Amino acid sequence: MDSPGATLGLAVSGGGDSLALLLLARAALPGRVKAATVDHGLRPESADEADRVARYCAELGVAHTTLTVSVARGNTQEQARKARYAALGDWAKENDLGALATAHQMDDQAETFLMRLNRGSGLAGLSAIRALGSVPSAPVRLVRPLLRWRRDELAAIVERFGWSAVDDPSNHDDRYDRVRMRRALAECDWLDISAIEKSAGFLAEANDAIEWMVGREYAECVTPVDDAVCYAALRTGVPHGLIRAGVIRTIYRRFGKSIGQGEAAELADSLVAGRKSNVGGLQAHVEDRGGERLWVFRPEIPRRTG
Repeated sequence: MDSPGATLGLAVSGGGDSLALLLLARAALPGRVKAATVDHGLRPESADEADRVARYCAELGVAHTTLTVSVARGNTQEQARKARYAALGDWAKENDLGALATAHQMDDQAETFLMRLNRGSGLAGLSAIRALGSVPSAPVRLVRPLLRWRRDELAAIVERFGWSAVDDPSNHDDRYDRVRMRRALAECDWLDISAIEKSAGFLAEANDAIEWMVGREYAECVTPVDDAVCYAALRTGVPHGLIRAGVIRTIYRRFGKSIGQGEAAELADSLVAGRKSNVGGLQAHVEDRGGERLWVFRPEIPRRTG
C-alpha cells in the first residue's frame, strides 16, 4: 500500500485460502484490515457461509461486509468473477481502502499456468497471476500476498486456529477446467509446483520487458495525422513481430477497437509485404513519405447497403 497507515481490504469467501489470508493479515496489520464476502446467490448455502465469515471476523475484531450480487447469464464462473470484482471495487472505493487483497496462492498459480499453456496462450497469458495489479474497472490496487504459499500450508493455519472452511461444491465439479487440472496435478507427484510458479514469474518479467519495448516503440514511431495514425515501423530497426504486433494493438486501442496478438502479427506481416488490409474496423496500408515508409491506419469507410 502506498500510505503507511492505509487500510487493507480483504476478499474473504470463507474458503481455506481466504480464511488464512484473514488470519495472517490481521496479525500483520492489527486494526488496519477490513473484510468483505461476496454472496453470488448461486447456491442456497451462500448466505449462511457469508454469515460464518462475519462471525469469524467479529471474533477477530475485523469489520466485515457482505456484498450481494447478481450473476449474468453465460459462463457462470467468468460472469461471477466479473460481478465479484465489480462489487469489491465499489466497496474498496467507498471505504477508501489502500488496496484489495485476494488469497490466490502457489497452487492457483500453477493451475492457471498449465491451463493457459494447454490452450496455447501467448506470453501475457503464461505470465499468469501477478502479485500486484489493479481491480478490473476500478482505480484500486490489487495485491496477492500469498503467491509463495502452498494450499496445504494455508489450510493448516486455519485448522490450527480451530476454524472450519467453506467447501464450495464447484471445487469438485469436473465440468470446470480448473477442477480437472487440479486433479491432474494431484496425480502428478513428479511436477514441481514451486518450479512452475518460478517459471510463471520469469515469463511475467519477460512480458513486462516486451511491454516496455512496445511503449518505447510507440512513443518514438507513432504519430497521429488527421483521421489516421502513422507508424514508422522501420525507423528503429526493431525486427521482432512481438513488438510490432504490440504497437498495432496499441494503435487499435487508440481508435477504441481491439485486435488479438495473433491477428496483429498477421497484419504486421501483410504490411511488411506491402499489402493493404482491412481488419477489425481499421484500414491499414503502406505509404512512403519524406523518404520513410509508414504503416497508415484509419477507420474503415462504412460500406453502402441497399
